[in-house]
Amino acid sequence: MPSETDNPENQQPKNPKNLTVKQEREARRAEKVEAMKRAQAKATRNRRITIGSLIGAAVLVIVLVIVFVVTGSGTTPAPVATKADGVQTFPGLSRNHVSGSVTYAQVPPAGGDHNPVWLNCGVYNQPVPSENAVHDLEHGAVWVTYDATQVTADQLATLRAALPSTYIVLSPFVGLPSPVVASAWGAQIQLTGVTDTRLADFIKTYWQSPNSPEPGAACTGGITAPGLVT
Repeated sequence: MPSETDNPENQQPKNPKNLTVKQEREARRAEKVEAMKRAQAKATRNRRITIGSLIGAAVLVIVLVIVFVVTGSGTTPAPVATKADGVQTFPGLSRNHVSGSVTYAQVPPAGGDHNPVWLNCGVYNQPVPSENAVHDLEHGAVWVTYDATQVTADQLATLRAALPSTYIVLSPFVGLPSPVVASAWGAQIQLTGVTDTRLADFIKTYWQSPNSPEPGAACTGGITAPGLVT
């Protein structure tokens, strides 16, 4: 017959470590405490990673803003001088986008603050808004202005033939200091007339010059002033 000790109901739970009830309770408590510490450490690591990511993103935004401010509304050096005698250069011109009229130091303007919308390049038989034409200079265009009382008919045709077909603004201008004035961003030359050979050298140097603030930016798709011929 089976003995009393063979009865499962009389068997005690195995305790391989031979711990007392109190010791088992403390061991379980220690395990819970250790699990809580691990969870807290993990949460701390995740929090630090999140904070580091946010700081990195904030620094990137600040850098981008600084780059935008410096390149979008700062000053730029004048282009290199051409071989032609009589070229004036104007370094450090501001180029902020502004509304309304602007008083320029040069006649006609050779850069500076200007309208946010550029003038569509082309040949005009009426004076064009300086604030829009200056935006074209920022894009690497050359603005050739002439005194309509001195340059007429065949002379005007000769002047037009000497100019590139794109990134050029040709227009009359009231109050010029010479019969013809060619202007680029930060550079200008006063010419004696339509056959002045210095015009070709000026255009060769400054037309779409890489030293202009935004060479190659659009010269179409802006506004068209009254008097556009072509």
